[in-house]
Amino acid sequence: MTDKTFPTLAEATRIWVRIALLSFGGPAGQIAVMHRILVEEQKWLGDDRFLHALSFCMLLPGPEAQQLAIYIGWLMHRTWGGVIAGVLFVLPGMVAIMALSVIYALFGHVAIITAIFFGLKAAVLAIVLQAVVRIGKRALKNNVMRALAGVSFAAIFFLGVPFPVIVLVAALIGYAGAKSGFSAFRGGDGHGALAKTHVADANTLLGQELGALSPEARRGALQAGLVSLAVWLLPVGLILTLAGPGSVFSNIAVFFSQMAVVTFGGAYAVLAYVAQEAVGTFHWLKPGEMLDGLGMAETTPGPLIMVLQFVGFLGAFRDPGAMSPLTAGIAGGLLTTWVTFAPCFAWIFLGAPYVEGLRSNKALSAALSTVTAAVVGVVLNLAVWFALHVIFGNLRPVKIGPIAFDLPLWHSINLPAVTLSALALMAAFRFKAGMAAVLTGAAAAGLLFYLAGLI
Repeated sequence: MTDKTFPTLAEATRIWVRIALLSFGGPAGQIAVMHRILVEEQKWLGDDRFLHALSFCMLLPGPEAQQLAIYIGWLMHRTWGGVIAGVLFVLPGMVAIMALSVIYALFGHVAIITAIFFGLKAAVLAIVLQAVVRIGKRALKNNVMRALAGVSFAAIFFLGVPFPVIVLVAALIGYAGAKSGFSAFRGGDGHGALAKTHVADANTLLGQELGALSPEARRGALQAGLVSLAVWLLPVGLILTLAGPGSVFSNIAVFFSQMAVVTFGGAYAVLAYVAQEAVGTFHWLKPGEMLDGLGMAETTPGPLIMVLQFVGFLGAFRDPGAMSPLTAGIAGGLLTTWVTFAPCFAWIFLGAPYVEGLRSNKALSAALSTVTAAVVGVVLNLAVWFALHVIFGNLRPVKIGPIAFDLPLWHSINLPAVTLSALALMAAFRFKAGMAAVLTGAAAAGLLFYLAGLI
């Protein structure tokens, strides 16, 4: 255990507010922020426990970073800790996307805001790459884990293997490897050169005991999980009853509730399907507007899947019924956020006590460790995907047998984006600048580039 005292719920809330305000860069950047603050700085929990929880969250539908926040909040302060952590994690992004949605719907593109976003995208790229390095250093403990990460990257980037398949195969490899006695699949050791940076569970506030498995903790989590299910589903039933099945609000409630159950693989894995349905089936928005919403979500704090709030806002704004368009848009956006994130609390509260118990099962723990190694490859895929779309204006799809990927067209390279990205990477890696400094500097640089006529 550390010399620090266990934080009160109020003290923990201040930490979660700080995390929420710094959670830029999609799941990779957000997980890196949580690790740096909760493991390295606060030492609430150790590396092994953090990665164990992360592996479980990767197996669930929905935004894994928010679910990880709920999980750790529950570990620290049970139900209210999980609720506060989960709500605060999405609150800044919800407010930011709602404000930008209103501006977008009423005024269209605002050049100054677009310029700030341009700079922030460069910072986000640096944050995502930094996350790959941070998570990789702790999860890839040996050459076997590094190979798993490399194969996972190749599978998803070149072959388009679905994320759930990668996770399942990695888990089976880890389980079989541990059962066979291979040292590469043993959890909790093998850090080697990383021993100086590894935070052991025993040296943290939570320690390494399985206190989360007490009957009281199990019962409280079960009750919280059932309440979360009711909080999610009862409003959906009420809207269907009052508004009728043809209402835009009924469509939003049902469609995004379905997405909350099947969104395995993170935001990028599901956004293509959401875009197809929102544009082609419901006609809530145009194809280019979906990309605008993604740009908002990538450059504001909170889960990347918060882009769905923008989709729900525009859908209701353009089909307001008896409401004013703005009122309907706000209601549609908030409803989308509700049915997207409420289920996450149920998944964590119902599953976390049992997943904590797996830490004492070496084979199952090894399975989760290999999942985390595979996830490093998936996060690297996201970093490459993001880099290609930030730096290049056009990409050409290439297909050679089963291999398919996007090839950048070099004549479309965006030199201002390259410059800002290089500066952000230098600030993050060479000068070890804090995330807030990198984000602020990049936003200011984007604005300066706009005023100078460079973008």
